[in-house]
Amino acid sequence: MSVQDFLLELRSEEIPARMQEKARADLAALFEARLQALNLPFESIESYATPRRLALIVRGVAEMTAAASEERKGPRADAPAQAIEGFLRSTGLSREQLVERDDGKGNKVLFAVIDRPGIVAGSVLASAITGAITAFPWPKSMRWGAASSSTESQRWVRPLQGIIALLGDKLVPVEIAGVKSASVTVGHRFHHPGGITIGSANDYIEKLRACHVIVDGAERRNIIALGAKMAAQKAGLTLIEDDGLLYENAGLTEWPMPLLGRFDEAFLDVPPEVIQLTARVNQKYFVCRDSAGKLANAFVCVANIDAADGGEKIVEGNQKVLAARLSDARFFYETDLKTRLEDLTPKLEKIVFHEKLGTVADKVDRVAKLARWLAEEGIVKADPDQAERAARLAKADLVTGMVGEFPELQGLMGGYYAAAQGEPAAVAEAIRDHYKPVGQGDDVPTAPVTVAVALADKLDSITSFFGVDLKPSGSKDPFALRRSALGVIALILDNGLRFPLTKSASKDVLDFFADRLKVQQKEAGVRHDLIDAVFALGGEDDLVRLLARVKALQSFVTSEDGRNLLAGYKRAANILKKETWAPGEVADNEIYEAEPAEAALREALDVAEPKAEAAVEAEDYEAAMAALASLRAPIDKFFDDVTVVDPDAFKREMRLGLLARIRDAVNNVADFSKIEG
Repeated sequence: MSVQDFLLELRSEEIPARMQEKARADLAALFEARLQALNLPFESIESYATPRRLALIVRGVAEMTAAASEERKGPRADAPAQAIEGFLRSTGLSREQLVERDDGKGNKVLFAVIDRPGIVAGSVLASAITGAITAFPWPKSMRWGAASSSTESQRWVRPLQGIIALLGDKLVPVEIAGVKSASVTVGHRFHHPGGITIGSANDYIEKLRACHVIVDGAERRNIIALGAKMAAQKAGLTLIEDDGLLYENAGLTEWPMPLLGRFDEAFLDVPPEVIQLTARVNQKYFVCRDSAGKLANAFVCVANIDAADGGEKIVEGNQKVLAARLSDARFFYETDLKTRLEDLTPKLEKIVFHEKLGTVADKVDRVAKLARWLAEEGIVKADPDQAERAARLAKADLVTGMVGEFPELQGLMGGYYAAAQGEPAAVAEAIRDHYKPVGQGDDVPTAPVTVAVALADKLDSITSFFGVDLKPSGSKDPFALRRSALGVIALILDNGLRFPLTKSASKDVLDFFADRLKVQQKEAGVRHDLIDAVFALGGEDDLVRLLARVKALQSFVTSEDGRNLLAGYKRAANILKKETWAPGEVADNEIYEAEPAEAALREALDVAEPKAEAAVEAEDYEAAMAALASLRAPIDKFFDDVTVVDPDAFKREMRLGLLARIRDAVNNVADFSKIEG
């Protein structure tokens, strides 16, 4: 059976850049699923997206679906005529076409053998096109086309303007809301606005390239990345790379042309983050660093046209637009600096933090008291006055003009304003970084005052929302409390803070932290059963101590001694579960004559138990594990030489008591019953 390639292009008005990459993947996935459901063989699917089109090429499409034969069991041959007629209607066959077979019980049963011929590829593809368009999961879409009494108008991200559907060089007829498939598309909006006739899937990409359209988003991104980097290097600068901006510019252009522009050096008095955000968010520009690593007065814009003047006028226009944006940013910055942060804090009383938790000013007061307490208790080695001062000013920038324009600069701008207004460096740094860490991979603060404020801020959010029963549930976490909990964990662990959480958290909050810690440690590669083994001990709220125990346990159970001790522990625990034994029933050791292996195990326990307990008390969990490891050989010998469940009740009780000592000694370090293996 010969195969051909199939081309589908869905051309529309502008597709938002942020939607293109997912739409490209969705189109391929939808089409693949439909072809598989319709049993049409193919080799592979390639998909593409530009601002004006989604396209895919299905390679190696078979001529038709495979013929199939279906067998259906019907009623008995002597069944009432009504039953047989109903079966005939459901199969579309006549009585003569049915087959009679013996059911092994002496009865004749009717069977229908329905042969289904293969369906030509064109029909299957037309059905797949319609189905994919109808089911397409755009995050936002609009209705277009005429509705009828039986159907709604068509949904698509923007109105469809054209469809190409070619199998080999033959048109696959399909019509969507009045738009009929054809073999004609259009090129670049300015360079080649006229129609382009596509012969087949094989010439689609190159014909569009000849008309200034690069259909492959990865190729456009590569052109932008290399072109922007070269433009910066040519000017003696280094491009600040930005993957999000790379994808966005590739989604805004069909023929990308990176161009270097400049802005007035006077704007460099504005904080560099403001300049970068203004260029990035408002204008989609890349920015550059100079040889000293500082922000340069240069940017790279991406044009969608190959200008005759080399882009000179395009650059000039973009420079004017950016200058206006930076003038606005400088105005906000200079205006904000005229008012001290402490004079802005009364305005926080007018901002509701949450209807059940009061205003932002109320939150600031709680955080300031907690930050001071953390410092005064020595949990964080920070100056209490500076910790409280930083906390009281930390949210003041929320009412500044700059943060009103760029909310993502909150904290950062407060740090700049505090430094400019003469606040101590530690206070300004704490204001700047108190939201950190905001996610995995983000820097974790280590400066003491910053740690105190960041920890207090996150703890307050968690305990406050839990206090009014607004807890995360399932996939819902509207107040980002899971992220805050991970931030608290990171701050405690990275700074080695000995912080007993029970002093500032309820049982619900402690359980929440335990759950988040398990998630974090699993993602870090720690075995879940080892985490459970340590958590099962209960009563532990010092995260540093808890994770030190987990780390020592992970190292121990992967050693030969650890594996053998685990096996011995589980054997002992299983015997104790089966036997009726309880503490206090063991007779006096002095009147009991133990077997040699039994006596050796008792002596080993007499030595190992106090060593392990002392090591746990000293938080030396490696030493505790080493003490337990000394039990390995005596336990093995005991099980080899001694019958634990002896017919003699006295001996049985003594030996069960030894097993209980093994279990309890091990469980003092971790609950080994939770460990797999």
